[in-house]
Amino acid sequence: MATREELLAVTFLQLADTLVDDFDVVELLTMLSDRCVELLGAAATGIMLANASGNLQVMAASSEDANLLELFQIQNEEGPCLDAFRSGQAVAHANLGEGSSWPRFGQLALGAALPSVHAFPMRVRTHVLGTLNLFMATPTPLSEADVLVAQALAHAATLALLHNEAAQDSQRLTAQLQGALNSRVTIEQAKGAIAERARIGTDEAFVRLRHYARGHNVKLTDVATGVVTRTLPDGVLAELMGRSDRRGGPALPS
Repeated sequence: MATREELLAVTFLQLADTLVDDFDVVELLTMLSDRCVELLGAAATGIMLANASGNLQVMAASSEDANLLELFQIQNEEGPCLDAFRSGQAVAHANLGEGSSWPRFGQLALGAALPSVHAFPMRVRTHVLGTLNLFMATPTPLSEADVLVAQALAHAATLALLHNEAAQDSQRLTAQLQGALNSRVTIEQAKGAIAERARIGTDEAFVRLRHYARGHNVKLTDVATGVVTRTLPDGVLAELMGRSDRRGGPALPS
């Protein structure tokens, strides 16, 4: 089993890889979200990015609970992740049970057994692209070392997104990020389609999508698009559906 230092080094290498090669933004940020759970002891994590209009959208989440908490903040314009994005500064609350300036968000987080939240801006100088967010199962603050690691990962991810020519052309960067946000929507649709047909949870549906993409060296977005547009070969769909598909389930929604 890799040590924390080894896992951290691998993560930074994976983020740096995007500087020299084409990459799938959704897959990259999903990897980072999952890795933060391992490296920082978070119960759940999420990543938000701003779209072309400057509004935050959920880009990656390690679980459905994290996804719902992120969506709630966006829809209700209340929460630590929005504050971190607007201020460009880290926002932390070690124990939401003691009250906070986000009463509705705090109640929802407590209901999900996530009483502690830490949001880190993904920024370079004054340019804030989004936020990296940690949800903890215990009401305790992060250690100084964990704060440094989280901030470093958020910064490295930001640099990865600002790679190559996109970093020199704001219009191209906006188009790149908007494309990634659109891909996220397609992935959510594919998760729902697989979950409905295979009669499984959306978390498990996402695991199957990523497993197939990695195992066949294709982009996660391309696999999801194939599910949504119903253009994947029957054998691939059967693999994604698993045993439930062979028993017969409802057809994929149009």
